[in-house]
Amino acid sequence: MRASFIAAINQICAEKSVKPEQVLEAVKQAIATAYRKDFGNKEQEIRVELDEGKDMPTILIVKEVVENIENDNFEVSVKDARKVKPDAEVGDEITIDVTPVGYGRIAAQAAKQVILQKLQEAEKQSLYEMFKDRENELLTATVTKVEPNWVTLEIEGMAVSLPWREQIPGEHYYTGKRIRVYLDTVELTGKGPQLRISRTHAGLVRKLLELEIPEVRNGDVTIKAIARDAGFRSKVAVASSDPRIDPIGACVGQKGVRIQAVMEEINGERVDMIEWSEDPIRLISTALQPASISAVIIVNDQERFDDQNRRIKKRAAVFVEEAQRPMAIGKKGQNIRLATELTGFELDMYNYEELPAFKAKLSELKGTSLPAEPVPEETPTEEAAQTEETKDEGAAEAAP
Repeated sequence: MRASFIAAINQICAEKSVKPEQVLEAVKQAIATAYRKDFGNKEQEIRVELDEGKDMPTILIVKEVVENIENDNFEVSVKDARKVKPDAEVGDEITIDVTPVGYGRIAAQAAKQVILQKLQEAEKQSLYEMFKDRENELLTATVTKVEPNWVTLEIEGMAVSLPWREQIPGEHYYTGKRIRVYLDTVELTGKGPQLRISRTHAGLVRKLLELEIPEVRNGDVTIKAIARDAGFRSKVAVASSDPRIDPIGACVGQKGVRIQAVMEEINGERVDMIEWSEDPIRLISTALQPASISAVIIVNDQERFDDQNRRIKKRAAVFVEEAQRPMAIGKKGQNIRLATELTGFELDMYNYEELPAFKAKLSELKGTSLPAEPVPEETPTEEAAQTEETKDEGAAEAAP
């Protein structure tokens, strides 16, 4: 039995990618459970030994040596204990062989379901261990099944669902298609490890840029921020730690070959590269490209909460010529929405003709002591009057 038993364990380990120690422990627990059901009870402490020289498991019951027995499930008298261990004394712990004759086959049959359950648990734990330290990584997957609301993928031998909300809008999936996905989180649940994967996460764009662009991968070019409208457009702000390296040129590549490789991987989604700036005015103006921005005034440069725990966001007023307004806002507000996400500023759009009136309003508010309130959509509060832009209006404007 022993030789075939080990052969079976080795086969299971190879098929299920689990450690042999986990399988042996599962078998011992299963046999102990079966013994309690057929011959013992739940109170007994049962140990199972699988010895190399024996053809069947040895079942031992653990008991404490006592003067007077109160519960014979886990206590034994000194007299009986010395039949097993001649030098046994009160307080010792001894093991007694209680293996029934011919119990090997019975134990194997009775424990079959328990063994399978333990193996499944070991397999789940093994898969969790495989992926738990790989969050925020780029994984390669193969489509195995396509349903209306989700796609089933195979990732390193594991079946993982990609729900519709994590799929790129308009992307076509078919059996056998190879795609890259972003591993967001790994959770261990009662059903096993759950991999939360995504094709819409901004992290997918980041990882693809690292994969395709050596300067990003080695740190010469840093990705400062990403804003993404999956399936349509992304804006990526980059900066270079080396003045000799043009961060935009490095990411785009000769004739756009590098950025094109990234866009092809995300179903043709447009990826706009912009240069990062620590100056919020310059950053906002650049983030709203391709529109030409006439002026930017920072209304509130720090996000905070007021006395009533109301959130006051960073805010800026953007002034454009009437002809540039549609481009600055973008189709269905996409351009200004992405710029807001990229810069961290709520952006209010004004026509350039409104700039003098806006400045005049700031001057009126200067020096007042209005209560802290959420910044309104169109008119600034005292926060605007206290910024550097109100002290030096010329410094608060960005040339077109």
